[in-house]
Amino acid sequence: MVWREDNIRHVAQRLSDAIETMLGALAAIVLAIMLVTVLATAGMRYFFHTGIVGVEDLGIWLHIALIALAAPLSVTGALAMRFDVLVRVLPERGRALTRIAADSISVMAALVLTFGAVNISTMLGGYSPTLGLPEWVRFGFIGIGGALLLIMMLLRWLAAGQWRTGLTALLFGTLLYSAVPLVFFDTSFPASLYLALIAGAGLLLAAPLAHAFLVAAYLAISFGSSLPEQAIVSTTVTGMSKFLLLAIPFFLLTGGLLGASGAAQRLVHVAQTLVGHKRAGLAQTVLLTSVLFSGASGSSVANAAFGASTFQPELVRHGYPPAQAGAIIAATSVLDNVIPPSIAFLILAAATNLSIGSLLVGGFFAGGVMACCLAIAIHLTVREKNKRPPAPAKERWQAAFAAIPAFGLGVIMVAGIRFGIVTTTEASALAAAYTFALAYFARTGAKTLYGVFRQAVTEAAAIGLLIGTAAPFAFLLATDGVAGHVMDFVVMLGGSAFAVLLLANLVLLAAGLVLDIGAAILLFGPILLPAAVAAGIDPIHFGVILVVNLMIHGLTPPIGMLIFVVSGVTKVPASSLFRAVLPYLTALLVSLTILCAYALVFR
Repeated sequence: MVWREDNIRHVAQRLSDAIETMLGALAAIVLAIMLVTVLATAGMRYFFHTGIVGVEDLGIWLHIALIALAAPLSVTGALAMRFDVLVRVLPERGRALTRIAADSISVMAALVLTFGAVNISTMLGGYSPTLGLPEWVRFGFIGIGGALLLIMMLLRWLAAGQWRTGLTALLFGTLLYSAVPLVFFDTSFPASLYLALIAGAGLLLAAPLAHAFLVAAYLAISFGSSLPEQAIVSTTVTGMSKFLLLAIPFFLLTGGLLGASGAAQRLVHVAQTLVGHKRAGLAQTVLLTSVLFSGASGSSVANAAFGASTFQPELVRHGYPPAQAGAIIAATSVLDNVIPPSIAFLILAAATNLSIGSLLVGGFFAGGVMACCLAIAIHLTVREKNKRPPAPAKERWQAAFAAIPAFGLGVIMVAGIRFGIVTTTEASALAAAYTFALAYFARTGAKTLYGVFRQAVTEAAAIGLLIGTAAPFAFLLATDGVAGHVMDFVVMLGGSAFAVLLLANLVLLAAGLVLDIGAAILLFGPILLPAAVAAGIDPIHFGVILVVNLMIHGLTPPIGMLIFVVSGVTKVPASSLFRAVLPYLTALLVSLTILCAYALVFR
């Protein structure tokens, strides 16, 4: 019996590894096709003043296929966005029960995606006017993704020897899924309230955030939701179906290729030559590197992982306490989703239709304010013992010259977008192609390049699925008139710009404690923005404030994504990092106050 169980575990592990490899390779190929497609249409328009019919729809469909293929790969990683702080303090039996509950939620999410897509496919007719393909194909991708998610969960349970836990979760999830159409609760409260409560319960049980959103939208049917199962999946796919969102995998790919090419290390050298000799010079080098790296990656998580592996050993060697070193790295990584290019601004623009070019300009200003506040905090809190001598002018020029290719990346993206030469998606594709060329000429190995593509698609799928599954929640919030209630409350407070900013910041500070930044932007951006505009606040200023507010929560418990990323790389306990980051968290809150004051004065 023991041999048979071990044999089953071995076979399941091999099958799981094989399917993961296949899915990663297919998703990487899809990303490459997306990149070539966008580059081709940009080239046709720029050089031949023509375009390719249907290229936007093709890019959107490919992006949905990428999410479907790679989403099962991100369930076990940090980007699954599991809120497991409360679960970790439970006794072993309590943790086992919450694992079953969380897995049951994932089972239900897979069933909703699979059967919801099947229902749409049987109901939907017609063809895409630009691609000539049946419309059901787009939804079929998500159905396949749901089936793959369920298969991968089953194999992982078997491989880990947790078949009893898996079987229990499968049965419970299936029974609950089947019961929803048969149960109805007559209630006077809006369905969005129950959706929020159920999603919160799923979050507390450490289910993946995207799965909790999707299952909450499905269970809300029993409480009078106007979205049946097929409409939930349709709204989810529609939430993903924006050409602008293709920039997310391209920016993630750019950041990975920048590190693989060695260009990121040259940015580090530039920063060292400029500020390495000053008080707290090495910490200021970390800050300046983060500012420079922000103009390339657009991902705070990527910068946190890069900084933790690159700077932590050096900081500790120079006498920094490990917790303080990690806290500095995490705090400076906040800048990556504020200084352009910024994935957070892309999500905000997609959710609210604000100008992405104007948001990026606002991000430069906000990032500068935040960097100055962090520089002052570092100067006041660090007593570095081993100071570097000032770098000679020749070394500075040599470092700057060597980093020209990396600086060129920022010019391509920011100048291209700001001056209307290319769209945001095209600029991100050009940036990815540019860094791919840097990696190729740096003789980066094929295995390393494939690893970068696979990491990019895994992260992009997690973000894309979150954006899609937040769409039904946002739809119900709009249907239930939540934005109107917010407006009424603002009027009750006096309706002034100060009252709106105070309320918005308090709501965002509370929401950011338990929600990922992407989910918080998608849910609260469309609700709070109309109130801000009605109060006379510039919408771009408010959008920047919203992103800055939520990015600060990368450093706050219980989620604190940046803290946990740095903790995972450096092995410094997250609790120690949360304490050590307090001075830098205070500095970022000061910068938020400055930005709010600016928005009030320059309306």
